[in-house]
Amino acid sequence: MDTSDVYLLAAGTALPGPPLDNARLASRFGMDSMWEQWVDTFIDTPRRHLATNIDTGEVESSLADLGEQAGRQALDAAGVRPQDVDLMVMGTATPDMLMPATVNMVADRLGIDGIATYQLQSGCSGAVQALDVARQLMLTGRHRTALVLGGDVGAKHQDVTVDLSTLSPAELVNVVLFGDGCGAAVLGTDPTPDAVAIRSVFVQLVGLGRAPGQVIEWFGSADRGRDPRPAGAEDYKMIEEHVPVMAVEILKELLDGVGWREQDIDFLLPPQLSGRMTARIVDRLALPIAEEISCVRETGNTGNALAFFQLERLLPVMRPGDHAIGIAVESSKWIKSGFALEKAAA
Repeated sequence: MDTSDVYLLAAGTALPGPPLDNARLASRFGMDSMWEQWVDTFIDTPRRHLATNIDTGEVESSLADLGEQAGRQALDAAGVRPQDVDLMVMGTATPDMLMPATVNMVADRLGIDGIATYQLQSGCSGAVQALDVARQLMLTGRHRTALVLGGDVGAKHQDVTVDLSTLSPAELVNVVLFGDGCGAAVLGTDPTPDAVAIRSVFVQLVGLGRAPGQVIEWFGSADRGRDPRPAGAEDYKMIEEHVPVMAVEILKELLDGVGWREQDIDFLLPPQLSGRMTARIVDRLALPIAEEISCVRETGNTGNALAFFQLERLLPVMRPGDHAIGIAVESSKWIKSGFALEKAAA
C-alpha cells in the first residue's frame, strides 16, 4: 500500500434501548393493523431503536451517551488508547445542543484533550463528510490517529403524546423510518495487519435551485410552541425519485476516481433510507458480484450512524485484495457522497 494512504483500523456502534417493531408502535399509538401492513409493505423497516421511552416520554440516551459507547468500542477494537487520538471529527444532524458541540462532550467523556476537534452539521452524508475531513487533515501529516463519529438522536422531536392520525404524510413517515444511534471509526496513517485503505472519498453538493427533501427545525424559547411548522417533515416521494439516480451517479464518480470497474467491487454499502428503498437502489446499481452490506432493517434509519454500522459489518469479512464502495445521499439540500475502500493483497 502507498504510505500516503489513510487506513480504517476499526469501527464501533451503539444503539439505545430495546428494538421497537411496527406492531409495538401500532399498539402504543393506537394505529390499526392496516397501518402496520402499510409500513411493512411500502417502507419495509421492521424495527428501530429510540432514545426516548415511548411509554413515559423519558429521554434515556443522548447523542453524547451513544457517542461515548461507540467511540470506546472502536478504540478498543483498534487497540488504540484515547491518549493516542490527535483528531476527532463528528457528523450529525441532531446535536444534543447548539453549544457545547457534542463532539467535545464525547471527547471529555473519553478523557481526550489537547487535540483538534470538528463537528459537521449535515444529514445522512455527514458521516462521509466527517471521514473526508479527517482523511484530508491526516494526509497533510499533521495527524496520525483520528476518531471519526457519526450519529443522530431525535429525542427532542419525539412527542409520545401526539395523535398519529392527525399527522401529515410528510410527518408520519418519520415515525417509522428513523431510529437513533451512533457509530465511530478509528483512522490511522500506519496500517495494522487488518487495516483497510481509504482510497477515495467523494462529497458534492448538488442542491442548486432544488427544494429540500427533508427539513428539521430548531425551535428556541422565543418560538417554541408558537411556530406552526412541524419540527420535522420529509418529502418521501421526492427522495424515492432522486436518491436511486444519485446513487448511480456517485458510483460512477467513485469508480472513475480510483480506476476500478463494476466487476472489481466485492462489497457494496448502499444508502439506507429504508429496506424498500435500499433494495431498489441495489437493483439499480446492478454490480455483478458485489455483496450487499446493509443494516437498516435491523436498526432503522439512524442517519449519520448508518455508515459505521455498515463498516462494522464489512471490516471483519474483507479479504486481501477486496474492494468496497459506500454510498450516502443527504436529501435535505442534496449532497452526493461516497467512499472507496481496499484491503491490501497479501
